Amino acid sequence: MTLFSDPTNPYCHRVRIVLAEKSISVDIVDVCTQDLSDEVMDFNPYGTVPTLVDRDLRLYESRIIMEYLDERFPHPPLLPVDPVSRATSRLYMYRVERDWYTLMDRILEGTEDEAATARKELRESLTATSPVFAANPFFMNNEFSLVDCCVAPLLWRLPLLGIDLPARAQALSSYAKRIFTWPSFGKSLTEAEREMATENS
Repeated sequence: MTLFSDPTNPYCHRVRIVLAEKSISVDIVDVCTQDLSDEVMDFNPYGTVPTLVDRDLRLYESRIIMEYLDERFPHPPLLPVDPVSRATSRLYMYRVERDWYTLMDRILEGTEDEAATARKELRESLTATSPVFAANPFFMNNEFSLVDCCVAPLLWRLPLLGIDLPARAQALSSYAKRIFTWPSFGKSLTEAEREMATENS
C-alpha cells in the first residue's frame, strides 16, 4: 500500500492520522501538490493528493480514502456501527469541510482582502461552535473518530492561518490540546507540519 502525500497538505494530514491510529503499514511518498509526478497523474485523473494505491485499487479524495481504510482495517473502528450514527458522522465531516476547510483554502489561496475576510469568518465560526466541544472528550463523541481526524489538521494550522482563538472559545482550545497530545496525531505529523505550528506542541 502506497500513499502519495504532500507533507504540508491538510487533506493528506487527515489520511495520515487514520493510518497512524490504525497502525497500518504503508509506504508514504512525499510529493509537492504544485509539481506532481507522472506516476501520481497516472493513478489519479484529477492530479490531486492524497492518492492511495492498494494493489490494483487507486483511490483519491481524502474522505473516500479515510472511510476505505476504516473498513479495510476495522480495528479500532473510527465510525459508529449503526447507520444513523454513521450518517451523522459523515454529515459532521461534510460540514467541517464545507464550512471550515473552504475558508482555510480561501485564506491560503485568495487575495489579501479575500484572506482577511475568510480569516474573520473562520475565527467567528470556530468561536461560535466552541460550546459543542465541551460536551464530549472528542467531537460529539466519547471515542476518537474520523470526524476528529478531519478537524485536527485545521486546528493545528490556525497559527499558520493567522487565527488566535478568543478566551470564550476555551472549550475548543481545550479540545485542540487533547487532540494534539493524542498518540496517533503526534505520529502523523511531518517535519514540515511540526515546524508550521510549533507553538501548538
